[in-house]
Amino acid sequence: MDMMMALGQFVFCLSTLAYQDLQRQMKWRHASNSRIGARAARQFLGVGDDTFHLSGVLMPELTGSTVALDELREMGNLGASWPLVDGTGVVYGLYVIEGLNETKTVFLSNGAARRIEFQLQLERVDDELTDSIGEDEEVVA
Repeated sequence: MDMMMALGQFVFCLSTLAYQDLQRQMKWRHASNSRIGARAARQFLGVGDDTFHLSGVLMPELTGSTVALDELREMGNLGASWPLVDGTGVVYGLYVIEGLNETKTVFLSNGAARRIEFQLQLERVDDELTDSIGEDEEVVA
């Protein structure tokens, strides 16, 4: 099985849930102080949010499974952080599931969707710490 990316033990691939678009947004924090007759002075405060957005189309009759969406919902319900690793071995850090959107269309006579568009939002929560992998964020060690 070829892996596109893994979030904890969940593997994104053709047989589970393949994404067509991956967007990463990183931010850095800068404080601004107004000055008379000059541009505002800025001071770097550190790194900000690091968010991944994965989106795609699931067609259970052809590829993937609706069970994959159930697994992601369960992971989100745990509130735990998970390591995010791409198929080339790059480790991005620990991420939580911030949101999962689904749009179902093209239905069978029993109401099952033949086409499910999804968007998954992941937010980085670690500061280079890896000891809380798969644990609830509220648990204190």
